[in-house]
Amino acid sequence: MTRSGLITVDELGAQLPGTVTILDVRYRMGGPPGQEEYAAGHIPGATYVDLDAELAAPVGDGRRGRHPLPDVAEFEAAMRRAGVRDELPVVVYDDWSGHAAARAWWLLRFHGHGDVRVLDGGWAAWQAAGGSIATGADAATDAGTFSARPGAMPAVDATTVDAAGVVVDARASERYRGEVEPIDPVAGHIPGAVNVPTSRNLDEHGHFRSPHELAATYAEVGATADADVAVYCGSGVTAAHDVLALELAGVRAALYPGSWSEWVADPSRPVETS
Repeated sequence: MTRSGLITVDELGAQLPGTVTILDVRYRMGGPPGQEEYAAGHIPGATYVDLDAELAAPVGDGRRGRHPLPDVAEFEAAMRRAGVRDELPVVVYDDWSGHAAARAWWLLRFHGHGDVRVLDGGWAAWQAAGGSIATGADAATDAGTFSARPGAMPAVDATTVDAAGVVVDARASERYRGEVEPIDPVAGHIPGAVNVPTSRNLDEHGHFRSPHELAATYAEVGATADADVAVYCGSGVTAAHDVLALELAGVRAALYPGSWSEWVADPSRPVETS
């Protein structure tokens, strides 16, 4: 595997059965789960993982944000059901430009798995390349052995995010500027935050740009290897896409899981528009 954090369709196709765990995390924000799409066609050997049910905790009970991080024990159990093993690489893919896949990538990395890759170009790239397709509601044939050890990737919360030297807002520019806000009750951004929409991470074919291009993009806003960088979005899901892009560029960035939906839940927190 090459380009730590990504794997190409050709590289995945060359893997022998049983040498890699594949997770299908197809998901659309606000849409139905991807279980039906998975059953209609998926990469052979892949197991479906539901973002809302297994890559996030229910909202409430003191949890903030629209997609709270899952409880450690529940995430470990979900990954074991999906066949994830500590000693085998994991490949995740979706049909949402890598956003859901990046969430799975970050969660597995945060919880201590050392080799997790996002399929570059996702399901569309696999189909375009003529990759073989399986159907049906298959599940992992063997239970996984993954042991969750949280803390392997940096994270911040509402009390520490604005202490970062560079705070990156991964949402669309119009949401960052506060011109529109289709989801959360308050428009705008965390004061001092800079904006790098996730769309800037990809080329016209839906693949991640080269590490050099990504480094140049983030350097424009001061997010470099020697900076203290934190990233947020609306609910902590798509921000992982920027964290992955920064990782490819050689920049280790912290994720703010609660993101804007948690930030504005407290009316005393400042908001900026511009």
